[in-house]
Amino acid sequence: MTVTEPSSLIPPPAFDKQRTGSVPVRVLAREAIVAIQEKKAHDVVIMDMRATSGLADYFVLCSATSDLQVKAITESVQTRLKHECNELPWHTEGAEHRQWVLLDYVDLVVHIFTPERRAFYDLERLWSDAPTETVDEHPVAMLNP
Repeated sequence: MTVTEPSSLIPPPAFDKQRTGSVPVRVLAREAIVAIQEKKAHDVVIMDMRATSGLADYFVLCSATSDLQVKAITESVQTRLKHECNELPWHTEGAEHRQWVLLDYVDLVVHIFTPERRAFYDLERLWSDAPTETVDEHPVAMLNP
């Protein structure tokens, strides 16, 4: 006799992660960058991961000068994406330590670092084959339609 587990007890596979909103990922990334810039983050970079990795379409990286600024940027991104895009993060890591916060929006992953953590993990070098653009105060050309 075979015993079958109820489907409610079996965790969903990782590939079932889904976004809560329906805006295009490029719009989501632009809104995240606006939120990041509002809190005066430094060294903002967007990486186009579509041809490089199956993890996400885009990574947005930025640096904060203190753990309080990491918190402020994190909250700014979450609030803006919730209100402007109806999007909630699928997963969040590091918010309690405020050294490297990862906000996973499935197709977009936002990384908020202290300078020391960013230098240590060096994601730009790790994913050096991904097209990368430094973001100034101007709109992100890579994300324009």
